[in-house]
Amino acid sequence: MSNKITVWTVAISLICLSACHKPRISKNNNPIPSDSLVIAAPDLADSLAAVATTDSSSVKSADSSAADEPGSVKVNSISFDYLVAKSKVDFKSKSQDFDNTTINIRMKKDSIIWLSVTGVGFEVARGLITPDSIVFMDKIHKDYFVFSYEQLSKKYNFDLNFALLQSVIVGNLPFPQQPDSRFVKENEFYVLKQIVERLEVDNYIGESNLKLSRLKATEVPTQNTFTLDYSDFKDVRSFLFPFTSHIDLNVKSQKDQQINQTTMRIKHSKVDLVTENPGFPFNVPASYKRKR
Repeated sequence: MSNKITVWTVAISLICLSACHKPRISKNNNPIPSDSLVIAAPDLADSLAAVATTDSSSVKSADSSAADEPGSVKVNSISFDYLVAKSKVDFKSKSQDFDNTTINIRMKKDSIIWLSVTGVGFEVARGLITPDSIVFMDKIHKDYFVFSYEQLSKKYNFDLNFALLQSVIVGNLPFPQQPDSRFVKENEFYVLKQIVERLEVDNYIGESNLKLSRLKATEVPTQNTFTLDYSDFKDVRSFLFPFTSHIDLNVKSQKDQQINQTTMRIKHSKVDLVTENPGFPFNVPASYKRKR
């Protein structure tokens, strides 16, 4: 496998985590293929998913275990100006398999996600993601790519959202908690159930730390699933930050009806939340060729 494939698999994998994939009708009125997973949509609703109660101050789950004032659960989120992290990424799919790819991440809240991918001791690629565009520079092959979210949405058949990618990286709820959110108590978790167009989303909030510990999204028509597990929480500037993220994506192929599984693990060795700008150096040399 070439370094170029590795770089772009990592890049697209990170982008795909923020996919806002809605049903799309083309000019010839053909629906989107069923072997694609809806990851988000703008209109959502929090629900108890068929859980009824006569007491407005409490909720019971399907196994009748009562939550301790579940309606008042306040999910802990991370607030920051700038974030810097050093991470290792493992990735495995039907066509790709690599381990221990090093990525340095810098973020400015709501503005910039900067990525530097290194291999064998030197930088092989650099990326700059903003709310308006996505640029990746391949330093091995001396070329670069510039994408708008609209272009990537058409190419990969999903809509992108900067805010979702930011939330996934820092471990905040990908979809906003509504003011009237209600939770179901399930073992050691409070579960916030959301309906996001064709998605059923379960957000598992740890009872002990009130942090998002697991996200499971299921597309109702196809039963394709996206699962994100957070673990190894550590204190970073008085916030609990998940130092390990494990992603499982299971999508049924429209051609042969087989389940294609993609797994990805992001393990941070260093994370810091800072107030000073860490810098986002990004300059494409004039000799680099733009690819499409």
